[in-house]
Formats: sequence, structure tokens, C-alpha cells
Amino acid sequence: MSFITRGFGGRRRERDPRLPPGQSLVGDWPVLSAGPTPTVASDTWEFAIGTENGVHRWDRAQLEALGVEDITVDIHCVTHWTKLDMAWRGVSLDRIFAQVETAHRFAMVHSFGGYTTNLALDDLLGGKSWIAFEADGEPLSAEHGGPARLLVPHLYFWKSAKWVQGLITMPTDKPGFWEQNGYHPRGDPWREERYG
Repeated sequence: MSFITRGFGGRRRERDPRLPPGQSLVGDWPVLSAGPTPTVASDTWEFAIGTENGVHRWDRAQLEALGVEDITVDIHCVTHWTKLDMAWRGVSLDRIFAQVETAHRFAMVHSFGGYTTNLALDDLLGGKSWIAFEADGEPLSAEHGGPARLLVPHLYFWKSAKWVQGLITMPTDKPGFWEQNGYHPRGDPWREERYG
């Protein structure tokens, strides 16, 4: 598998209270990918949630009808860069899960191209995550996960899966792609949960 890194120009500056330990501020938005960028048609893209009660599906128009939000958050990559005050547009997972019943406590997020990452529902709900369609006032480019990506800004950015296509809830936690390869199961940047 090849790893692609473009645009990392970070440097340490005076300590900003929004900067987690071990992070460097960047003004750009570096591109990091494990493998090639998949081609995902935005006009046929849909998001699905599978639970013990069945599968629920939404196309983009159906998701946006639930309520689109403007969000400004800081993002933190496990490779030590942080971008502050980044503007996003998307739909909260809270609004989506309002239409879903599950007794499960965990989820495996699935992306086009085969990428997966695991998250506790506590890290997806309560105003903590979104399905994002835009960043910095523009539609998400393919290299940044367009047409849609998961946005979970309080965790390291590998949890904000690019090219998201859905998630499956789980009764117990299981590791996703990076978690199987040595990354921490949760990835809290304030605790420097980089590796398991």
C-alpha cells in the first residue's frame, strides 16, 4: 500500500491553548491518504446506517433536508499538524440517528475504497460529529474526501473518514484499518492517543 502526503508545511509557534500536545499549526490543509483516491459519483452517493434493526439509507438531498449546519472547528492529524478555525458545512449525526434505533454502543465507519475506522457512539453523538459536504466554503474535493466525509473534530483526523458511505453499529468495539495497524482505538489528541 502506498502512502500519499502533500502540503505539510507545519511549524511550532507560540503555544495556542487550542493546540494539543505534540501538534504544530498549519495554515494549509495537508492531504494524507492510504492508497489511491476513489472516484465517487456525487449524484448517486448515499449514506447508510446498518443496525440490529435493519438498514437505513439517505441520499444527499434527504440528509440535507434533516438540517445543514455551519461548523467552525479545529482539526488535528496524528502526524502532528493542527489547522485552527476551519469552516465546514454538513449534517449532524444527531439528526441522522434521530431516525435510527439501536441498543449498540459502537460503530464501524465504512468508506469507498475499503477504509474503515471504529468509533464509540458517544464520540459520534451529542453534537460531536457531522457528515460534511463542504470545507472552507467549497465543496469537498476528491482528495479531501468528497463528495462527503465524516467529521469528528475532537479526535485525531484519521477518525474523520474520507469518502464515507456509511456505518454499521456494533455491540462491542472492533478495530478499523489504522487501529489494526497500531493506532489507538480512540485517538484523543489531548491525551496524545496516537498509538495503541
